Amino acid sequence: MSDAAQPTAAEVRAAAEAVKTALDRHLAAVERRSGEDDQAVYEAFNELAAAAEVYDELLYDRYDEVTPFEIPGADDSLPPYAGPEEPNAISVLIRRDYAVAEPQRLLAQAQRVEAVEHEDDGGAGEDTAGTVHGALGVLFGEFEPDEIASRHKEFGLEEGDSTLWVTAADEPAEPGEWLEAPFEQADPERVVCRFDVSAVFDEDATDDIEEEDDLEFDGDEDEDLEPIDAER
Repeated sequence: MSDAAQPTAAEVRAAAEAVKTALDRHLAAVERRSGEDDQAVYEAFNELAAAAEVYDELLYDRYDEVTPFEIPGADDSLPPYAGPEEPNAISVLIRRDYAVAEPQRLLAQAQRVEAVEHEDDGGAGEDTAGTVHGALGVLFGEFEPDEIASRHKEFGLEEGDSTLWVTAADEPAEPGEWLEAPFEQADPERVVCRFDVSAVFDEDATDDIEEEDDLEFDGDEDEDLEPIDAER
């Protein structure tokens, strides 16, 4: 960054004072907390996070220095729960991402499923497991998502990020009401609980494990494909 674009020492000092003020306000809001989801605490937290982020950026730009702590950004947190105290219905929203790590394994498992189905119908039926697209349709049509999650390596898949949201509702949705856009009606203020799984949470630990594996590896990683019982 050029000298002309750098913040002044006074600007950095003002940002530090803003953090102190926001910190005092946050503590005061916590001390006056009226419940687990107090709106004043939530707002004070966001103000503190914003002030700390500004200070951190100016400190780095001016002095090439960083703060020793990190406050989660407001965009990464859910607002206080504002749904019914006694929900009459809930929705469970799940997203799981996978990478197709071993296409040949995926194809082989889908073809086994299709072979069993063809035996059951006397050999009739269309072969759809010859492409990755078709194989995915066969496997996800045959197995429940939870079973695929627990056996993903058998299907040539590699886990990515996943998230699960439990949201509260006043009444159950009408049949067919949300099927075209299942996630668009998710209201963050009605999220009862949320569970996220991501590699970014333990990236450092994963790097250490990979380094150890590289040192200890001395064989062939290929595995024989295990047959799948496609009968349910």
